[in-house]
Amino acid sequence: MLPLDGLRVLDLTRFLSGPYATMVLAELGADVIKIEQPITGDDSRRLSPKVNGESYPFAMPNRSKRSVSLDLKADRGREAFLRLVDGADLVIENFRPGVVARLGIDYEALRALRPDLLYCSISGYGQNGPYRDRPGFDIMAQGAVGFLRMTGHPDGRPAKVGIAVNDLAAGATAIYSILAAVLLRQRTGKGQHIDVSLVEAGLAWTVWESGAWFGSGELPAPTGTRHRRSTPYQAFRTADGYVTIGANNDRLWERLVTGVLDRTEWLDDPRFRTLPDRLSNIDDLEREIEAITTRRRTQEWIDALDKAGVPGGPVLTYDEALADPHVRARGMVVDLDHPIIGAMNTIGPPTKFSEFDFAVRAPAPWLGQHTVEVLTEAGLADDEIAALFVDSIAFDAHPEMQRHRGPAPQTSTTPYDRAGVES
Repeated sequence: MLPLDGLRVLDLTRFLSGPYATMVLAELGADVIKIEQPITGDDSRRLSPKVNGESYPFAMPNRSKRSVSLDLKADRGREAFLRLVDGADLVIENFRPGVVARLGIDYEALRALRPDLLYCSISGYGQNGPYRDRPGFDIMAQGAVGFLRMTGHPDGRPAKVGIAVNDLAAGATAIYSILAAVLLRQRTGKGQHIDVSLVEAGLAWTVWESGAWFGSGELPAPTGTRHRRSTPYQAFRTADGYVTIGANNDRLWERLVTGVLDRTEWLDDPRFRTLPDRLSNIDDLEREIEAITTRRRTQEWIDALDKAGVPGGPVLTYDEALADPHVRARGMVVDLDHPIIGAMNTIGPPTKFSEFDFAVRAPAPWLGQHTVEVLTEAGLADDEIAALFVDSIAFDAHPEMQRHRGPAPQTSTTPYDRAGVES
């Protein structure tokens, strides 16, 4: 049994923030039904590389879900969607504010049908405020919260974080907010609207930076790999690459200079004696350390750091990280068999639970793969469903493969009732 068995989610999200959130919900047991427009589907289905016409990047955050393709701009498509809402616990969308209202499927409209419905909206800037109508992708959010001004090297151009950090922050924020709302609904029977923005989700992660600004007016500036509050805590050049060293307190500093670098005299060097001294002379410290670390290979330094009990490690390329034996031993690279792509890999869930298996449940669906199945579950008759297909309101990209389709993700036999309590 999984924690969210029986929780049914109607997923109207696209790209990354929302799909990442619903992927996690699906792999915690929720029945996530991804609602996509006919023909094109989620915009991220366009992303390369593609294998047999299916987007590999799309397949990453959309695994373990079912896909229903409906034209929500058509009255009958919207009516079919409302039939699905009747049996759902959560609707999640990441359109620009106002779009779902124009479609007639905003929170107020659906709450009139389902007072206990949970509804999550993810947008660039939130559902109100002076910027609510601005389109907002990850790069805009990184710029709006200062990330582009605090990432990279000093005197360089603004640099983005290497991953879509605001998208993922919004997705993670949506996950814990939805779980909190589910728990509250179990006690009160009440639904609610959850408003998440990329900007605020990223801003909430500026923990040390806000402390420095509110405490002393310090603006976070680019520091390369350096830490703003401690040193040595960065990547240093070696004979064949880089090594990270985290000697960020006096105990670890002493171990580093005596047990690794063989520079005991630095303990009494006025430039490096205390942490404030080291921070004030960080350029000197980096030069002195790299004069030593460049004499040996990265792995030799990692071995020495491990022996001395000082945190350290390699600076890997992404392919090296995925091939790392520890990453493999922890099950973070998962093999899947996609019905169109074929054999493929994905990144596994990061948490290991002792009492249940938090795992990839199924590959990402092709566009509209479960349209007939889900509409049938919602009570639509065969002739109604057929008419939706004839009129291009419903869609299945590969109807010829349906008889060869494997089993759909399992749903719970103990579904949540409308108060959110298992019945």
